[in-house]
Amino acid sequence: MNSATQSSPTTVGSAKTIKPRSTFRLLLQNRLAALGLFFIVMWTVAALVAPLVAPYAPNAPDTSIKLQAPSAEHWFGTDNFGRDIFSRVLYGAQISIWTGLIAVGISFCIGVPLGGIAAYYGGVTGNVIMRVMDTLLAFPSLVLAMAIAASIGPGLISAMIAVGIVGIPEFARLMFGQTVSLREKEFVEACRATGVKDSIILFRHIFPNALAPLLVRATLGMGFAILTAASLSFLGLGVKPPISEWGAMISEGREYIISGEWWLVTFPGLAIATSILGFNLLGDGLRDVLDPRLRSSR
Repeated sequence: MNSATQSSPTTVGSAKTIKPRSTFRLLLQNRLAALGLFFIVMWTVAALVAPLVAPYAPNAPDTSIKLQAPSAEHWFGTDNFGRDIFSRVLYGAQISIWTGLIAVGISFCIGVPLGGIAAYYGGVTGNVIMRVMDTLLAFPSLVLAMAIAASIGPGLISAMIAVGIVGIPEFARLMFGQTVSLREKEFVEACRATGVKDSIILFRHIFPNALAPLLVRATLGMGFAILTAASLSFLGLGVKPPISEWGAMISEGREYIISGEWWLVTFPGLAIATSILGFNLLGDGLRDVLDPRLRSSR
């Protein structure tokens, strides 16, 4: 009895062997992860301070200055309605960051419990849950997001929900695999022997030990969510004009590329590329830092 109860805290605590300070220090030592963190911080700050630093109202048209090239007055130029692109890119960061956070939150909060329940209980319940997840994974992500967004109706909320639903199977499968590998561990057996409820075992003991790969997946999922949401807006299934959103800005400016107004799509495109690159690099860095083999080598 005593030995069984003592084994549980040791194993459960393994998910917390890396302290936040040491994790952050190791991330900064990884140059690519540090670059990714820089891009993320840059766009997060831009989203927060956009109302304070944007030189112009993002949706205020002025046809007298439309399609002006980048200059000292308009750093990123103006669009076909005379709106300042720099201001619109700053405000677009708000939409993209919030869309990514809410979409990943939906995927995480639904996919993780489903995957854990399917793996822990198994049987008919587990088979039904995972077959549904496999069905969702059978569709290309963008096609599925388009179908969901079209069924709900265009708009920011529908884009968040569509991207969130598309990401659920990835979290469910990841949690499923982690739970399968942990449910027969000694600390889980010890909890069962002492009469601990299944729900407590799953979410208080198994979930913390599976948190590291889930955090990596969530970080990578942010980049995917931003890209998918921008794609939906580009196709007219996301944010409605005149709201400033990077994908919608590219959609509005693409017809002017041939006539030489390259800045209409270049700067929103760079915003999408650097934000996605930032989350991908940070996710790779987190994976290296949270890898147990890497921890033991350090």
